[in-house]
Amino acid sequence: MIEFRQPGEMTLEDYQAIGMKSGLEIHQQLDTEKKLFCRCPVRPYSEKFDAQILRHMRPTLSELGEYDGTALMEFKTKKNIIYQISKETVCTYEMDDTPPFELNQQALDIALEITMLLNCKLVSEVHIARKQYLDGSIPTGFQRTTILGVDGWIPYRDRKIGIIQLGLEEDACREVSDIGHDRVYMTDRLGIPLIETVTYPEMRTPQEVADVAQVIRYLTRSTGKVRTGIGRTRQDVNVSVTGGRRVEIKGVPRIPMIPLLVHNEAFRQLALLDIKKQLNDRGITEETFQYNSVEITDILKETQYYPVAKALEKGLEIHAVLLRGYRGILSTKTQPETTFSKDISDRVRVVACLDRLPNIAHSDSEGETFSSAEWTRIKKHAKMGGDDVVVIVWGDESDVRMGVSEIALRAKEATIGVPEETRQALDDGTNGFERILPGPNRMYPDTDLPPLAITDERIERIRSTLAELPWDRQERYEGMGLDRETARRISISKRRDAFEEAVSSTKYEPAAVAELLLGGLRRLRRRYGVQECSDETFVQTLVEAGKKKLPAGSLELLVGKTCGPDGIEPAKAAASFEILDAKALKKKMTEFAGSLELPDIEDGKLVRYLTGRIAIQFRGYITGREAFDFAGCFLASK
Repeated sequence: MIEFRQPGEMTLEDYQAIGMKSGLEIHQQLDTEKKLFCRCPVRPYSEKFDAQILRHMRPTLSELGEYDGTALMEFKTKKNIIYQISKETVCTYEMDDTPPFELNQQALDIALEITMLLNCKLVSEVHIARKQYLDGSIPTGFQRTTILGVDGWIPYRDRKIGIIQLGLEEDACREVSDIGHDRVYMTDRLGIPLIETVTYPEMRTPQEVADVAQVIRYLTRSTGKVRTGIGRTRQDVNVSVTGGRRVEIKGVPRIPMIPLLVHNEAFRQLALLDIKKQLNDRGITEETFQYNSVEITDILKETQYYPVAKALEKGLEIHAVLLRGYRGILSTKTQPETTFSKDISDRVRVVACLDRLPNIAHSDSEGETFSSAEWTRIKKHAKMGGDDVVVIVWGDESDVRMGVSEIALRAKEATIGVPEETRQALDDGTNGFERILPGPNRMYPDTDLPPLAITDERIERIRSTLAELPWDRQERYEGMGLDRETARRISISKRRDAFEEAVSSTKYEPAAVAELLLGGLRRLRRRYGVQECSDETFVQTLVEAGKKKLPAGSLELLVGKTCGPDGIEPAKAAASFEILDAKALKKKMTEFAGSLELPDIEDGKLVRYLTGRIAIQFRGYITGREAFDFAGCFLASK
């Protein structure tokens, strides 16, 4: 049996011993005004929609006359795909009623810039391909995609991580719900330009995978031309161990989740390989695998097991699947708090659409489900032997038969070890089945769009304005006196040009300017409703403040006036700020504090109350610490 270990117990040598390796596919939305293959505007996500469209998907043959396995699996689910569309963000192109427009040139320029930053070799022509997606996430049933560069690299510690390719493609819909045979999508994200950066599987530990994801995130964000926030960047993580196969953990929303997901997937594959060995030792292989199924609805009519009792009330069928020689296998641990039975349950949930859990029961855990007498009848009816296991599944006639088929299929796959799958990242660091891994048969050329040459003039134009590498910029900012974290954050901020201009145009400390951009603007937005502050207005406000030699503490107040609802001119805002020396400021604070009617509360709370009133009244003149010290001294003197 495989011995599970915690991530903190593992070293690089331990991961190398099991042959763990991992690669990344990082998807990042580009900050463009329009979508990739139409002229619809890119808008913030919204839950509002104007109409719904129902679609059913079916697979198409590849150029070689073959079907992609993933497409066939999705077709078996018989899903009703419902699109919630908004007239502001969707046109007839996205609904596959008109041909695509010309490729968005703004998106192409941004993608080429990032391709160069990744040290990739650029293609000479852009060729659009179609990639089948039958899960309904794209109404056409395929995603238009292209490769812009290959064979690149990024620096990581003392070595380089290889980049297989960078592609430019259209984003898919946002999933709203997936219940039974109905899957609902919102189309506001559909068609947004998206780059996909694919690395070689050169990461040797789970933490290295997260580190490399951060490097790529750092690099793309440093251009200031990508979208940020939840759902704008998504990581797919590929994991394998010696003897296993590539498994893709799909759509990891946050990089800090990656290490635990990778670690648990590595040990899941080791557990599956151990299951394979157990089965092979019992003489069970892909060729010798045996199963039988039988309907057992009648013999469980009086059951008290709640899920099955409710199914019987609805007139559903109950079937038993006998797996020859599988005793103990389904209760084998594969992930933390998870056994192999969940792999089978997941397959039934996804493909047979039996998604009300629990959706199966099995004789390896019989004490938790049916009574002993009921299990005795089930085993007898299924003709179960001492080395066998029985799996019970329930549903309507069509779905339950599909469930029986998937139980047998997943059990048979256990004889070969690790199936190639796409798996869903779960919040607890484990993963669940999503679909089988797509193969090459889902790709074929797009005939609606001609090739597009990447000219030398275009390459030189982009290269001449290529962004400074973020780690070089961070080092330069640290040389200005910024701490490492502030330098890192400002180096990938879209406001870094404003930072550099303000620092070069005024005598304010770079740290004060950076804090105002990173924290001050956020506070002004949250507290005072300051929504927009252009780089030009921000810099000019600091320039005018510098002319009057106003203290750095006044800058946030002034920016609030120039960028706030009143929109005061920077020069007028600076002129309105009264300059006070220390003596005059103390006098005004004392007069203000003396005019207040202080509440009758305990001393500690009273100090905090007065600190808050002083800080608000004299914002721009004193810091929070100075307000606290004054409040304490004032109350002590009374």
